[in-house]
Amino acid sequence: GGVAGESNLDFLERVALDAQVSSKKILEVAAKHSTAVQYDGTPIARNLNLVSRMIAGGMPTRVYYVSHGGFDTHTGQVNSHDRLLGQLDSALKSFFTDLKKQGNDKRVVLMTFSEFGRRVPENVSLGTDHGAANAMFVVGKPVKGGHYGEIPSLTSLTEGDNLQYTTDFRRVYQTMMQGWLDQGDTSGILNGNFSGFDMFS
Repeated sequence: GGVAGESNLDFLERVALDAQVSSKKILEVAAKHSTAVQYDGTPIARNLNLVSRMIAGGMPTRVYYVSHGGFDTHTGQVNSHDRLLGQLDSALKSFFTDLKKQGNDKRVVLMTFSEFGRRVPENVSLGTDHGAANAMFVVGKPVKGGHYGEIPSLTSLTEGDNLQYTTDFRRVYQTMMQGWLDQGDTSGILNGNFSGFDMFS
């Protein structure tokens, strides 16, 4: 069902979008909820608005996925990175304000992830190239705030200018699956045991 030249991520996003648009039940549930919370017109804000309406409508879905692209900043990173983080900040603020007004703020946790990080120094095109380590954010009322894992060194690098990651991303996934989704043994899914964090109150 793929399109020539389409990446796996593009395929999954297209299939997910087709499912959202074509599902009468999703549209009916989402239409039942309106909010006084102002969302921006950015794709990430519109998608989180749809998720908040599905949550308010009582959809039994336990995991929702939205994307916020454009962070592959090989050139001119400063302006685009500021803009993208501003969009994310505004969308998350609206989303969690909406959840609080619904009374669902204690029921929802959001996690960000990326398939790659960035290297430490700027390149000649005023951007940064693909790197091995990046940050993940886990947000929500049930989350015990703070920094988890060891902060990577900015001077002890690998491959010349690449951060050495200090926390395997599967440790965060295990934390989410066991600590939030109440999954038991996740070793079959994650191909090992990664000792999750004590992140939830």
